[in-house]
Amino acid sequence: MTNRTRILTGITTTGTPHLGNYAGAIRPAILASRDSNADSFYFLADYHALIKCDDPLRIQRSRLEIAATWLAGGLDVDRVTFYRQSDIPEIPELTWLLTCVAAKGLLNRAHAYKASVDKNVETGEDPDAGITMGLYSYPVLMAADILMFNAHKVPVGRDQIQHVEMARDIGQRFNHLFGQGKEFFTMPEALIEESVATLPGLDGRKMSKSYDNTIPLFSSAKEMKDAISRIVTDSRAPGEAKDPDNSHLFTLFQAFATPAQSDEFRSELLQGLGWGEAKNRLFQLLDSELGESRERYHQLIERPADLEDMLQIGAKKARAVATPFLNELREAVGLRSFVAQTQVAATTKKKATKAARFVSFREDDGSFRFRLLAADGEQLLLSRNFADGKTAGQVTKQLQAGQALDVRSEDLSFSVWLEGECVADSATFADGAARDAGIDALRIALTPVQE
Repeated sequence: MTNRTRILTGITTTGTPHLGNYAGAIRPAILASRDSNADSFYFLADYHALIKCDDPLRIQRSRLEIAATWLAGGLDVDRVTFYRQSDIPEIPELTWLLTCVAAKGLLNRAHAYKASVDKNVETGEDPDAGITMGLYSYPVLMAADILMFNAHKVPVGRDQIQHVEMARDIGQRFNHLFGQGKEFFTMPEALIEESVATLPGLDGRKMSKSYDNTIPLFSSAKEMKDAISRIVTDSRAPGEAKDPDNSHLFTLFQAFATPAQSDEFRSELLQGLGWGEAKNRLFQLLDSELGESRERYHQLIERPADLEDMLQIGAKKARAVATPFLNELREAVGLRSFVAQTQVAATTKKKATKAARFVSFREDDGSFRFRLLAADGEQLLLSRNFADGKTAGQVTKQLQAGQALDVRSEDLSFSVWLEGECVADSATFADGAARDAGIDALRIALTPVQE
């Protein structure tokens, strides 16, 4: 794993990028990617798109437009890993591994799912009407996106913080069940950029496709000018002082201007600049800011084969990380090669004992327990219940420390004690000889192997 901070950003491919997407997510992400201390991963979230959209042509077009937007905006594919989610087969496989440890109760609390249920209930529908398993388990797919590359920071809007927290919960659960002291997954943090503006749309509400109030990003200059002309303003006439702090038009101007340009524009509005001329100034600013990028965007759109080549290179870079990591995770959960198992069985008994392992798990009542399994998978011990995972982990460490074991026989079973407390029990054996053989096997399994 790299020592640099890993940053991961995805954008769902369901629409055409607009000015709000650019100012709020794309532009700050491109600037962040130039940080030499960052290891940046940017992806087209096209599996996520399938949850929201069942129009194949729209998804295909959006993938092309969003890829071209990132590159036209200045994303340097040599410095970052830029890929399509659907080009990384390890991601759906990891999604399944995580689904198998993700608590249903956790997913029940996801905002998007709850909002859909609440809406159904309000309208008298069945609570789950129209809700797919894609929507329900969306947080697990997002967790796989993040955990596959062990991202440290995930830039998100406030509405997505919960998904990053859920990725942490699911990752911790996997580490606890299968890590045996190893932390497979880094715990990600949501990165909220307070300084990044949420741009107002034409009507003053947040710029959003769902409100149909967006300003196109890389369409023609005429289309941009037409959209700007529809920005809602107050009724103050030319010559009357305008209030920049309550003007959506000024907020948009400020998001793309230098401080000096903003100050000059503010002053002119206060002195009575007409709204028609103010809209023209905004258009000139955006056209000069985005003109070159717009040209690059249209060149890229017209050469989809070049985009495809770049994304395939990105997929190769991403899979160089994902493939070996997923192999580790498969090994951890028991999806192992039979050939490797045969080779282990053929080694000396002493080497085989090295494979004895502790497996931790959580009961339905919330308590924690562990099993000690021999190299062949036979259960040697089952622990008592512990209130928390930390205590259970401390007990397994003490048992692995190589200290003299306090083993107490009881008829056809035995128990293990630490500091005057019973911590684990054996199964019930057929006779005393089998019980004693079980104790011997336990002592061998817990004897540290000398290299």
